[in-house]
Formats: sequence, structure tokens, C-alpha cells
Amino acid sequence: METAAPQYPASKAFLSRIGASLRTETGLVRVALGLVALHVADDSFFQPAPGTSAGDHLASGLVPIAILAAVAFVYPLLRAGLRAATAMTFGALGVAVAIPSVYYLTKGIASGDTVTGLLALAAGAGLLLSGPVTLWRHRRRGGSRRRRYLLRALTALAGVVLAFLLVWVVVFPVGFSYIYTHTGRTPVTPELGVPAEKVTVTTSDSLDLVAWYVPSENGAAVVVYPGATRVDEARTLIRHGYGVLLLEPRGQGGSEGDVVRWAGDLDLLAGAAFLQSRPDVDPGRIGGFGFSIGGEQLLEAGAQSEAFAAVVSEGAGERVGEVDVSGPERLLTEPAMAVMTGAVTVFSNHGPPPPIVDRIGLIAPRPVFLIYADPGMGGESTRQPKYHAAAGEPKAIWKVPGAGHTGGLDAAPAEYERRVVGFFDESLLDGS
Repeated sequence: METAAPQYPASKAFLSRIGASLRTETGLVRVALGLVALHVADDSFFQPAPGTSAGDHLASGLVPIAILAAVAFVYPLLRAGLRAATAMTFGALGVAVAIPSVYYLTKGIASGDTVTGLLALAAGAGLLLSGPVTLWRHRRRGGSRRRRYLLRALTALAGVVLAFLLVWVVVFPVGFSYIYTHTGRTPVTPELGVPAEKVTVTTSDSLDLVAWYVPSENGAAVVVYPGATRVDEARTLIRHGYGVLLLEPRGQGGSEGDVVRWAGDLDLLAGAAFLQSRPDVDPGRIGGFGFSIGGEQLLEAGAQSEAFAAVVSEGAGERVGEVDVSGPERLLTEPAMAVMTGAVTVFSNHGPPPPIVDRIGLIAPRPVFLIYADPGMGGESTRQPKYHAAAGEPKAIWKVPGAGHTGGLDAAPAEYERRVVGFFDESLLDGS
């Protein structure tokens, strides 16, 4: 009598195959790469950010997944040293891909893709550890001890050089870009000291942004961007009768959308349109007050539209992927910055904005006031004079003594208030 072979469910057979794969170097690496790809797919397609769809993430989803699949295919064809370098490189990137999930989890916000993010973290750590193991298992054993150790030393030196190049040109720019495009501020409620209405501002690409509005007492109003972090500056304007719209960027502070800082001009134009619809605001008396990246995007928004009758930008510098360098440093810096620009473009599904120096002149004859710290951050101390030179009249610039990045009000409160409020008074009230 024949005994029937036991039947296993498909799920058990699948898990058995995975278990068998984990007992080999190639299998372990492929499973780890698959877990990183799973998180990318989960974040881009299965559980996209509110207000977005899978179709909005074709580049950020398909490009990384295709690269991970290609690496998984060619991995067993590589020599041991290259396999180890590949595993550690993608291990570091896997950890970077998981950082946004860990960040939001520590803030008490567990999004839908948190589980796959933690799996990607474990996979990245496993890949990082597998590299040294691979090198050790395939170390040279033949020849004399002297020759063996000499070759190991030369190999180690070459490995250090390769590791530096990979970290500088691949791991840092790509890892930073992923974190930059997937991490933003969590929701907060600004304490303005006066009643403020929580409102919704809808962008031209149909995203609902969170904002707080304090009505105008003098017929003029200002968009403060990003809003919830600039409470003291908002209070300064409110004391002088200005309406203030504290606007939260897309993907941050409870606003819909992905964290696409390069699309801040769309957010700002939506904020100006909201103020134009307010009965307490004269549509011709709307100003913009931007900080850091928000200040950069405000200059672009002002160049696009006449909705902003006056612009104050504090701390605008280099966009991500740009840097002012000269001499031999360019040989290392420019490739890394090019990779960073490409990575941010892919992960944000949005191209970089045009250079500010080419756009700021379009704001004229509406006035521009540039504020910066020295040395500040992000190249603001070198870029601001160039922006001022390229701007049309009327224009003003102020280097705040002793200020840090976007810290002008803290460094010189009385002078800051006099200059900023005076600028808006002259631009939005006098002769309007």
C-alpha cells in the first residue's frame, strides 16, 4: 500500500524556500534587497501620502525598484570584493530608506508603511554585516605569510579608497535625498496670543494644506511660509495690524501631499489666492514672508505671479544639489551634487527649480527685501549678494549682525521689527 506524500500549503512552501535562501550568501542578499524594495513599493504605490495616488510616484517607485532588482540579478556574478562593497552600499541605503519610518515612529506617528520601513531597517543592517563576512570568508590563504599579508594590506587600502568614493558619491547623496524627500515636520498648533482660524488652502494640484489665519486690521495680509515654526515673526506683523496666514508646506504639519520642497511655489501661490478671497484683505496688498527653503521658493513664486506685492526672504541660499566650490574640490563635490540633484528629482517626482539668480529680476517693480546671516547656512552668505545684484528695483538687503540661519529676529529684535514692518508698511500701505 502506497502512502500519499504530505501536502504543504503554498505559503509554507514559499517560507521554506525563503529559509533555504537565507542559508546562502546570494539568497540572504536577495531577500534583504527584496525587503527594501517592498518598503519602496509600499510607500510609493500601496500606501501613498494623503492627497496623492500611485500614479504620482512612478519615478520614486519604479526607478529604485528597478535598480534593486538589477543588483539582485548581477550580485552572484561579481567577485567577492565587489559583492561585499555592493552589499554594504545598499545596506547603508536600506537603512537610509527606513529612517523616515523610524523618525515618525519616535514622534508618535505610525503611518501605514511603518512595518515595511522597520523591515527595510533590519534588511539594511543585515546587508551591512554581510559585507565584512564575505570579505573574511574569501580572504587570501595561499602563499607565504609575508606575501599574504602584503596582499591583504593592499586590498584593504584599495577597499578604503573605494568605500570613501561610494559613501561620498552614492551613499550620502542618495541616502540624504531619500530622507530629505520623506521627512518633514509633524503637526503643531502655533500659539499666536490672539484668536486664529484654522483653515484649508487648496493648491492648483488639488492638495489641501493646513494653515492658520489671523484677520487683517489694515487691509493688508502676509503669507508666512513655512508657518507654524515662525510664530514670533507672525506675532510681530499681527501687532501692526497685518493679517497673517501661517501656511504649512505640502507633506508637512498635517498638510496633504508628499514632502516636495521644490514645489513650494505652488503652496505659496495657493496661499496668496486664499488671501485674495478674504473680504478683509485688499487683493493688491498681499505680501510674502519666507524662511530658508521657504524663502527660496517665495522668490520663485514672486517671479511667477504678481499676487505678491512685496516679498521678504530670509536665509535663502543654495538649493539642495548646488554648492559653490572651486579648485580641486570640484572633482569630488560636483559629481556628488549631480547625484544628489538626480536623486531628489527621482524621489520627489519633481524637477529642480530654476536658479534664483535667473528669476529674481522678474519680481520687479514689486519690492524685494533679502535678509541673511553670515556665515549662516546653505551658502546664504555668498548667494545673497548675488541675488541682490540680480534683483530689480526697488530692493533692499540686510546682513544681520550676530544672527544664525533665519535667526534675525532673535539676534536684533528691535531692528528686525523696524526694518521688516517698515518694508511692508511702505510696500503694502503707503500709496497703495
